[in-house]
Amino acid sequence: MTAVDDKDQTKSEKQAQEETVLLKWTTQPMKDRPIAAVLVSIFILICAMLVFYATMSRMFGGLAALVLVLSLSKFYFPTVFTLTDHSVSVKTTTQTIRKGWEQYRSFYPDKNGVQLSPFAEPSRLENFRGIYLIFGNNREEVIRIVEQQIKAHASTVRGSSGNPS
Repeated sequence: MTAVDDKDQTKSEKQAQEETVLLKWTTQPMKDRPIAAVLVSIFILICAMLVFYATMSRMFGGLAALVLVLSLSKFYFPTVFTLTDHSVSVKTTTQTIRKGWEQYRSFYPDKNGVQLSPFAEPSRLENFRGIYLIFGNNREEVIRIVEQQIKAHASTVRGSSGNPS
């Protein structure tokens, strides 16, 4: 690690410490939907057994189970969402995504969560470029904070409001 990398890391750590956490929550859909968890787990086991019997290889059967569990990691493992006054952070088992509020121009709530979009108008690309925040038992609070932050950062960065809802 170079001195420049150390300075960048220290700067980002200081910025993270200076931010005020507005809301932090954890979701794990497997715990909220135990029947679905059992059914999905049975499906994964059946798929793994089918792969095993088709190939007669424990390695491929285990690999099939592993790939299916990892592809459903947001269902099985906890996800931590953090909203601060400067950024949005989503921490999963395998990665942490952190983006500033100024990157988002609109948001779209539904019954399970809210999609933060970098586009002012609806776009097919927002599922790839935005972030989806899954609600805990905090729907109104999340929507209120998202709306406030997007409006505040849109007006300071672009001079206009970017909320379509």
